[in-house]
Amino acid sequence: MTKLRELFRWVFNPPTAGPKATLLIRLMTGSVFLWEGILKFVFPSLGVVRFTKLGMPWPELTATFVGCLEIIGGASLILGLATRFFAIAFIIEMIVAILSTKIPIYQNTNPLPAAPAPPTHGLAAALHDGRTDLAQLLTSIFLLIVGPGPWSVDALIKKHRHHAEPALDTAHPVA
Repeated sequence: MTKLRELFRWVFNPPTAGPKATLLIRLMTGSVFLWEGILKFVFPSLGVVRFTKLGMPWPELTATFVGCLEIIGGASLILGLATRFFAIAFIIEMIVAILSTKIPIYQNTNPLPAAPAPPTHGLAAALHDGRTDLAQLLTSIFLLIVGPGPWSVDALIKKHRHHAEPALDTAHPVA
């Protein structure tokens, strides 16, 4: 139970003393996830249809879950709220996305429509098509390690929590 508590504390009490420019990484990463989540609902070809073609289990449920995760998590990253929690979720999502969509492009077994112009398969096509996934993966890892930075809701919560903690009176210990 102690290890679980430590993990929870690590995830929900991230460092906030990083560079103020971390805000830019949060804005970029969060906005891409936010808009991709919205687009999964607006265009079924990016949501349930895509998940069906990829052979995802329960494609309607999975697409809805991923779309909601991206909307809520993307907005949370923009605000810098629960940053590590959503960074972990997005790291997992990007690994799944790369394995389920970029490896098949490399192997020329992709069930999705090929790119309209060469390269359509192979390493060059997988690298080209995977550039956004890789950027999202790496910026999520960055946020997991560095935290949300000082201009974030997480930093405000930490500051408020620090000021709300009662000072320990060592001169008069409680019996």
